[in-house]
Amino acid sequence: MSKIAKDTIIYVAGHRGMVGSAVWRALEAKDYTNLIGKTSAELDLRNQQAVIDFFNKEQPDVVINAAAKVGGILANNENPYPFLMENLQIQNNLIDTAHKKAVSKFVFLGSSCIYPKFAQQPLKEEYLLTDSLEPTNEWYAIAKIAGVKACEAIRKQYGKDFVSLMPTNLYGPFDNFDLKSSHVLPAMLRKFHEAKATNAPVTLWGSGTPMREFLHVDDLAQAVVFAVENVLPEHLYNVGTGTDVTIKELAETIQSIVGHNGELVWDSSKPDGTPRKLMDSSKLEKLGWKSTIGLNEGVLKTYNWYLAN
Repeated sequence: MSKIAKDTIIYVAGHRGMVGSAVWRALEAKDYTNLIGKTSAELDLRNQQAVIDFFNKEQPDVVINAAAKVGGILANNENPYPFLMENLQIQNNLIDTAHKKAVSKFVFLGSSCIYPKFAQQPLKEEYLLTDSLEPTNEWYAIAKIAGVKACEAIRKQYGKDFVSLMPTNLYGPFDNFDLKSSHVLPAMLRKFHEAKATNAPVTLWGSGTPMREFLHVDDLAQAVVFAVENVLPEHLYNVGTGTDVTIKELAETIQSIVGHNGELVWDSSKPDGTPRKLMDSSKLEKLGWKSTIGLNEGVLKTYNWYLAN
């Protein structure tokens, strides 16, 4: 049941990104009328004083932190310092100012990379900090863990409704389709689309055997709305589908939806990455949220968006 009024002032940090824009659409669809968003040119979240001034002026009552410096393995590996420091600056400024300005609800968004590299599958919330991280993106992960812990500390010490949601691999409209810096699903979508005209062979990395879980960003947005509208009993929740597919199955699904009829080549000289990464989202599901967009439907929606944009 909704605990907040439709005219509550809700600030969506990172409202232009894939996640933030999906959250914005989901809130609008539920008739929330007082949404605030600022571009990074309008508000530099790394600047503490700018963030304080913004909160003083706009006085949001709910804050959703979908703003972050993000990138794939390559970007993380080559730029460890900004991935650590800029993410810490962004979230510290938002969390601390929200706390000091008596914001009633804060939703912090992270990623499944906060969990140890070799944690048991499926990943449960309590596995956090039980072992070492994946070295290629530990800088980003450590920043996100600090955010989770900051929200937990505020809950513990002040009894405030600050909650963290950790989604699995996301995809959908406004994703990054750049072949050098994008994630696996949008990169495949673009590769198959570009090869479609001539049915040229498409070469993909690795063996195709690793398993991954994919969540459409609109499903995550519904989880955020659920967290906004309900007082959740714990500080940390995984958000996923609970099912995974092999990279080969993903490739064949995308190939079929795009309509590419050429050959699919696996370059086994390239790395596979972690063999499996599946999240246990049962805690949030028991409270009443569940993903509803299957992979076929989600990929089709994303491809249609890609063609239109």
